[in-house]
Amino acid sequence: MKFEPLDSTRMKFARVLLLAIAASFMASCAGVAVSHRSPPGVTVDLVPRGMYARRVIRPMRPTYITIHATENRSRGAGAYSHAQMQKRGSLKGRHNSIGYVSWHFTVDDHSTYQSLPTNERGEHADYDGHGNRSSIGIEMCENRGNDRARTIDRTARLTAWLMKEHGIPLSHVVPHMHWRMIRHDDHRDLGHKKCPHFLLDRGQLGPKWNAFLAKVAAYHRAL
Repeated sequence: MKFEPLDSTRMKFARVLLLAIAASFMASCAGVAVSHRSPPGVTVDLVPRGMYARRVIRPMRPTYITIHATENRSRGAGAYSHAQMQKRGSLKGRHNSIGYVSWHFTVDDHSTYQSLPTNERGEHADYDGHGNRSSIGIEMCENRGNDRARTIDRTARLTAWLMKEHGIPLSHVVPHMHWRMIRHDDHRDLGHKKCPHFLLDRGQLGPKWNAFLAKVAAYHRAL
């Protein structure tokens, strides 16, 4: 069989194709989610690569989604404000290994901001525990003037999309209080934080959390 040499254009295409295949294979072997898509209607405003909470890139393959509430009731403390705080490195985390608090999405009644790629680890659940190492963190705003019902509804839609995108089951959609918080530096056990407080019944999982999961499940079925 006679082989003819490739021209320069075909050689460049072949190199690009081989590099793409190799990158996909390496990410798969490392257990990193290959998908980098952002949900529809989300403003992507990432913490700069190499700075603050992303000063060290820590790959993650998400298998959980963790739901939080900001507990920041200040007027104007919506999704944009929290995204900017992460971008400026304003949220310090003295007891975690990266030195900053960070999460993936912030939701209010009219907007959603993404601060971290979903295949990178944040610091939002349990210091250096399984919650941070395996879950996408979503913070719901509760600032004055924010419509809580709409915020919860937008969060349910976002959660359903992330479940479908990453193959995460409803049983792995959990509140912050699911994770036991043990600090890595002094090994202090802080127990389970009662968060998100407005989806709990007297500090426990109950009808409010179940109603949220039902809403997520309905949106997931509709996708």
